[in-house]
Formats: sequence, structure tokens, C-alpha cells
Amino acid sequence: MVGAQRHRGPDEFGLYRDQRAGLGHARLSIIDIATGQQPMANEDDSLWVVFNGEIFNHVELHAELEASGHRFRTRSDTEVIVHAFEQWGDASFERFNGQWAIALWDRRRQVLTLSRDRVGVRPLHFAEHNDHLYFASEVKAIFAANPSIPRRFDPHGIDETFTFWTVVPPQGVFVGVSEVRPGYVRTIRLQSERAPEVVERPYWTPRFAAEPDLGAIASPVQADAALAPFTGSIEEAARCLRSALEQATSLRMLRADVPVGSYLSGGLDSSFVASLALAAKGAQFHTFSLRFDDAEYDETSFQREMVARLGSEHHEVVVSRRDIAECFPAVIAHTERPILRTAPAPLFLLSRLVRQAGIKAVLTGEGADEIFAGYDLFREAKVRRFWARQPGSTVRPRLLERLYPYLARSPVSQQAMARQFFGRNLASFATPGFGHEPRWHTTAALKRLLSADLRAAASGRDAVAEFVATLPSGFSSWSFLARDQYIEIRTLLSGYLLSSQGDRMLMAHSVEGRFPFLDRDVVELGASLPAFFKLHGLDEKHVLKRAARDLVPASILRRPKQPYRAPDALSFIMRGAPAWVEEMVSEQALREAGTFDPQAVRTLWQKCLARAESGQFSNTDNMAVVGVLSAQLLHHQFVRTAPDSGAPISFRTMVES
Repeated sequence: MVGAQRHRGPDEFGLYRDQRAGLGHARLSIIDIATGQQPMANEDDSLWVVFNGEIFNHVELHAELEASGHRFRTRSDTEVIVHAFEQWGDASFERFNGQWAIALWDRRRQVLTLSRDRVGVRPLHFAEHNDHLYFASEVKAIFAANPSIPRRFDPHGIDETFTFWTVVPPQGVFVGVSEVRPGYVRTIRLQSERAPEVVERPYWTPRFAAEPDLGAIASPVQADAALAPFTGSIEEAARCLRSALEQATSLRMLRADVPVGSYLSGGLDSSFVASLALAAKGAQFHTFSLRFDDAEYDETSFQREMVARLGSEHHEVVVSRRDIAECFPAVIAHTERPILRTAPAPLFLLSRLVRQAGIKAVLTGEGADEIFAGYDLFREAKVRRFWARQPGSTVRPRLLERLYPYLARSPVSQQAMARQFFGRNLASFATPGFGHEPRWHTTAALKRLLSADLRAAASGRDAVAEFVATLPSGFSSWSFLARDQYIEIRTLLSGYLLSSQGDRMLMAHSVEGRFPFLDRDVVELGASLPAFFKLHGLDEKHVLKRAARDLVPASILRRPKQPYRAPDALSFIMRGAPAWVEEMVSEQALREAGTFDPQAVRTLWQKCLARAESGQFSNTDNMAVVGVLSAQLLHHQFVRTAPDSGAPISFRTMVES
């Protein structure tokens, strides 16, 4: 199991084993390199831990625990987890500010505790099979544990992927393999002659300040369902945000025994983080950027303007469509799930560049768009709700023309079609999911490609209805923007942005990502702010721009929003495409996998081939091509053949009791 995910930690391997449990660890040594080996135990070896991630406030917790009588053998954040759990039990997770997947084994009480960080930065999977529980950071490790564990797609996992772009934990992509939910603790207590007792509870959930919009449906607000609202001015909010981000960035830049670099996309978020990192470090550091052959996706001029301002030691990689196609099989081996965009592929190449430069950890700007309303989806939903109050207006829907300026084939470029598409279900503007319905509707159209057998197997559940049923009781007391943010955090942030684009692409080359915008205090502050501080008219991340205005050039602050994207179908529908592309869409491969209808895929492929010269692919066709290829590769790599655990590894230590 450890060998299967050695890429997550190639520096050292450790193992603990007793009569009931085994803990294995592949270490990426960043803090306390000399003595921070895992698995690690408390003073009497009764409590053992393995964990992936960082507890950034470990220094403060160490001092607090030491004052309470705990004695430490190391200065690592790993040992802080053990003592914190001894002191506070499950409540310790509420005190941690960081990113983690944690497994704690109490051999006296025969209790295993699994925990995942608040927003799901670090993955944690588990599977029950033949009276054994297997858990690991990645699915490939679970499959490596026992060849009899079933390896086949879960129809509901595929259905969710072709609805939300990803699965929503605990749902997994493979039958019998689930994910620990972000912000949850899962406890498994072994009992003699009885089945284990399993208890799962949240220690944190996304919540926002109550701020009803016009038309909101009132409901009781429970104490744990709403935050105290921020009551200061927007300038005061900008100052508080600046202070919180300075602290969050400093923790992530300086709490490491190895150099920490920073990604630099050329946008507001990464530019702000890199500027704060320079202030924290007080000296030159490494920055890393992606460039594209395709001008539509390239942000080189903004990147270089920021590099000149920072004076950083800069590294960049230029990515072509061919590069994306060639690395795509490796990308899917690490995402461990189908994806509908190629955006992870260039990030896979960027993390390789980071590792080649000798850097083990980088800061990134992920999370800013979710916490401070940066996505066009939020602006789109605001326009649609504004339009819904006067549905007969011909002026209000023209605001849609201000969206998606960066797309060569913008969905608002043809007014009649845009009004028909975005004008669907306007009367439902106050219902949960209204802001996301256009995306879900578009994505669900891809299900026409699925095989009849898979559609039938998934037909007993409604992914959207099930998700809406889990919304908190205070949901309808929040602003419309907060509701849209909550759904974005619960669906896309963990399962796609932080997984397929984040952790999996970074860890593919043994690089740790650190995310200041997802700091515990920054997230809570952002959630407490009034909606118009974040989305001011149609100006996204307004308060964040105010907080950054003396550190980020005006050209970047004022530039139209351009989300990170990469060439999709054109990376594969081209002359000289890698041989694997044709192999994956062959009738034999499609029938063997059973995920897609061969005739539907053949029709899609012929349509795309006919448009290859012009490159005029619709958004739906782009997603369809990437979705089919990624799912086919996933089947080939994980179902048809067993994942390779690599060469044998040498464990540093083995403890038997």
C-alpha cells in the first residue's frame, strides 16, 4: 500500500503493526526532518498516528500542551496531533489550523479515528472488505492491499461526476470505496464478538452570516448554522482581511525546514499571495508559472510584470496541446477519477518543474474564488436573479453580455440563445441550487453518452435532490451569494479544484501545496462579510482587491476576470495524436469498459473530427471528449489492470506489539 503511493512521500517509509491494526506511511519531509518520522506514538506507545499534511499552528499548540504537562520528543506537528488528541479527543480537530488526512490508532481502547481537514485539501479514502477496513490517501493503495477487493466503477459515482463535475463525499468513483467527508471525524471502535461500532460526525461545516435577500424564504436559524456578521465598513473589512492573509501566508511560508516557493498565474490571487510571501520571507524566493502555446489561455505578460515587481527567481514551463495529450494518461492515474476538463494536465507539468527546481512546497491562490466570490457563476446567478424580478424585461438580460469575455465561443455571444438558456426556470430564483442549475443542466447532457446498462444502474438516485436534502437548516437565511458559495465549496472545491487540480497534480511529483486563502481564520472572516463586499455590483472579489491594492499592480487588479483554463478537445482531436487516444475510443475498448455507448461516442468523435480544422467545439463537446477519454483511461488503469505499486521499498522501522 505504501509503495503504491510512494510519490506522495519518497523520503522515508515507516510501518507500525500489532495484532489488530497496521499503519504505514510514505513521508515527504518538510518539518522536523531529523526526528519527525512516522508512524509516531505517545509516551507509552498506546496511541499511534500517521498523517499527511500540515498543522500550521503546531508551534502554538505545542506550547499550550507542554504547559498542560505533556512532554515532547520532537518539534514536529505530527507529535502535536498525538498529544492534542490525548488532551482534547475529537475536539482537537477544531483547534487545528491546517490541511490533513489523519489516522489515530488507540491500541488499548481498540479505536481507530480518521479525520480530514475542513475543506478537503488532503484526500482520505476507505473500503470495507472481508471483515477488514482499508484506508489510504489514494485509491490505488487500497487496491494494492488485497487483490480480491472489487475493482469496478460505481454507477452512482459516474452519474455524480457527469452532474457536478466530480463526486461529492462520501460517494466514490469505485464500488465499495468511499471518501471521508471534509470537516468530519470517523471513529471505528472494535468490539469483541460484535460488529465494529462506527460513528461519523462533523467538527466543521461551511456557514455564513445570516443576511436574507429580497425573496428569501425564512426558516429557523440554528446557532451552528450562521456566523456573526461583520459589522464594520468595507475599508475595515479590507484591513482585517489583509491582516488575516498576512498571518496565513507567513505561517505557510515560514513553517518549513525546506524552501517554500509560490505559483504565479498572473491573476490577482496568486500575485497577492506571492507579494505577501515576499514580505514574510524578506528575501528572494522561487516562483513558478504556466505559459501556453495558445494565446487564448496565455497570461505571460501579467506574470512577468509581477516577477519584475517581486524580484523572484522565476521558472516557467510552456505547454502545448501535444504536451497535454502526452501526459494525460499519467494525469488520470493520479486524479483517480474521470475529469471533464484538461486543466489538471498543465498543473501536472508545472509541479514537475517545481520538483526539478528542488522545491518541495509551494503557495497557491486556490480558494480565493470560492471564499470571495470570484467565479463567473456567481455573477451569472446574480444577473439571472435580477432578471427574474422582471422576467419580461429586455434590458436586464443584457447584463449577461458582461460575462465570459475570455471565451472564444462565449455562451452569451448570441443573445437569443443566451436568453433562452439562462432564462430557464427564472421563477425558481429563491430555490437551492438555482445558481448552479445551468452548469448542472449542461453537464448532465453528457449522460446521453453513457451506456444503457450504466444509466439503468444509476437510475434509482437523483444526485441533485440527494445533495439538496443535506443542506443545513439555516441555509435559506443566508444571502443568495452565500448559498451559491456554500454549494460551490461542498461540490467543486474539494472534489475537483483541490483534488484533481490541486493535491493530486502536486503530489504526483512529491510537492506539497499550501493555500493561504483556505486558512481557517481567512475562511471564517470571508463567510462573515456582507455579500456586496465580495460581489460589488458585478465586480468580483471586491474586498480582496481593496486589500491587495498596494501590493498588486493596477493592471492585474483591473484586468477582466480570466479563470485558469487549458485547451480541451483540441489537445486530442489533432493530427498525430498519441496512439492511446484512438485506442481508448475504439469500439472494443468501449464495449469492454461498458461505461459509454459505442455508437454515441462514434457520433461525437466524427462530429469533432469534422471540426478539427476550425477548432470550433462547443462547451458540451469539449467536456464530452475529455470525459470519455478520462473515464476510459481510468478503466484501463484501475479496472482492467491492477495499479502498479512500484518497486519494493525499505521501511525505516517496524514495531510489533
